[in-house]
Amino acid sequence: MIEVKNLKKSFKDGESTTEVLKGIDFVAKSGEFIAIMGRSGAGKSTLLYQMSLLDEPTSGEIFIDNKNISLLSINEKTYFRLSELGYVFQDYALLPEMTALENVALPLLMQNLSDKKAYEKAENALIRVGLGKRLNNLPSKLSGGEQQRVSIARAIAHEPKILFADEPTANLDNESSRIVMDIFKELHKAGQTIIMVTHEVEYSKFAERILHLDDGKIVSIDKN
Repeated sequence: MIEVKNLKKSFKDGESTTEVLKGIDFVAKSGEFIAIMGRSGAGKSTLLYQMSLLDEPTSGEIFIDNKNISLLSINEKTYFRLSELGYVFQDYALLPEMTALENVALPLLMQNLSDKKAYEKAENALIRVGLGKRLNNLPSKLSGGEQQRVSIARAIAHEPKILFADEPTANLDNESSRIVMDIFKELHKAGQTIIMVTHEVEYSKFAERILHLDDGKIVSIDKN
């Protein structure tokens, strides 16, 4: 599903250049659940952002479902992100003036689905994450764990090829974190490809493989 070839990413600050990714090579199969771990500054989130088309690598190639996404135009990348990929961030990224249902439906409407179809898919996704009775609540009326579940529903409502999650439990208590990870576990059982950055060893155990980064390089890939 994903193939990364000699991926490098550098950031310039004035005359200085910082290499964050120093030649990453790996393959993730369809339906795999992979956790990315490493100390702070190892390049975990940077790698996730390159693979998920949220940033541009300095060099190297990324293939998703045999498509070289490095060759896509800006508009093509935007559409690919919207239609083929799902995202879960640690800060939820929900629109505060919209209900849970509206937050989940919005990306579907942006894909030109009819209102009826978009809201139907949104409701089904919220039911899937256990929020069928919270459809009309604003984010301010939801707990942190519930808000994160809304963001997961939004990420999976269009049945993405890959679900990318960046520290999805970072701002949650233990109980809410466990609920979120149980949802990921069920999604994986249903065949969802998941790439997750985490600093929690406990939650990395939900993945099939753990990719360890250090200083911008893969130092090991362990199987669970």
